[in-house]
Parts: sequence; structure tokens; C-alpha cells
Amino acid sequence: MLQKFYPGEYVDSTYQIDFDKLYKEGYRGVIFDIDNTLVPHGAPADERAIKLFAHLKELGFSCMLLSNNKEPRVKMFNDAVQVDYIFKAGKPKPANYRKAMEKMGTNVQNTIFVGDQIFTDVYGANLAGIRTFLVKPIHPKEEIQIVLKRYLEKIVLFFYKRQLKK
Repeated sequence: MLQKFYPGEYVDSTYQIDFDKLYKEGYRGVIFDIDNTLVPHGAPADERAIKLFAHLKELGFSCMLLSNNKEPRVKMFNDAVQVDYIFKAGKPKPANYRKAMEKMGTNVQNTIFVGDQIFTDVYGANLAGIRTFLVKPIHPKEEIQIVLKRYLEKIVLFFYKRQLKK
């Protein structure tokens, strides 16, 4: 029952993902959530994020930001990393994950999604058929509705980790 919420991989940080290896495996598109995935909630792109996107572009990846935030927030982050983006994405609905792949010229076989929330990011990418990476939130300060969801996420992660041990 909970499997639809399980990530493909669960890692400590976006910045620990081996994108070079993923490129060699044939992946060509990366869709990212922004807040608490790449930077703390509401923060502009920092040096680490800028370096990551420069490296991904060098490798040959197409990148897309997919955020439920309004455009000013997404644009402020994107001004430093210069990729394409979709704001007010309506995650977890899969439509804008598909639109992101269409804009990047990729498909479910060669696209990955990276995000920090199970019930929006991972669930939506799973519905769209995309390989998912769940990352631990960068910073504990979050909006109240996210804080409440984190308690439910702990239950899903408990069963996810239990299944991995089997």
C-alpha cells in the first residue's frame, strides 16, 4: 500500500548523488525540487548549487526546476543556475513532470527526479514513472504544513527501510 510513496533511492543530500555515473548509465534529464532539496527554504542559489548545475550542463544533462512555489521564488533561484523551470507545478499531479520531460526532450527511461518530500515530490514522480531520489531536507525550518507532513513521512520511511532490509 505504501510502495507508491517509496523513493527509488534515499540519500543524505543532492550533492552526494553520483551524476557522472547516472550519465554513463544513460540518464539525460534531471528534474529538481528547489526548497530543502538544493538550498534551505526560500534561499537563493548558493555556490554549491551553481557549481552543481554547471557540472550537470558540462556532462550533457538537461535540467528542469519543478516547484509548487510561485514564479518570483523559482525565478530568483533560477537566475543563478540558468535552467528551465515550471512554477506552481501542482505536485504530486504527474502532468508537469511529463511537461518537464517534454521540454527537456527526455522520457521516463532517461530522466531522474530529486526532491525532499515524499507526498509531493516522490509520489508525483512515481506517478509519472520517473526514477526518484529522495534527499534529507537541508534545513529543519519549514512551513507548518510541511512540518506536519514530515511526521507522516517518518511512517512511510520506517516501512521503506524495513522493506530494504528484506
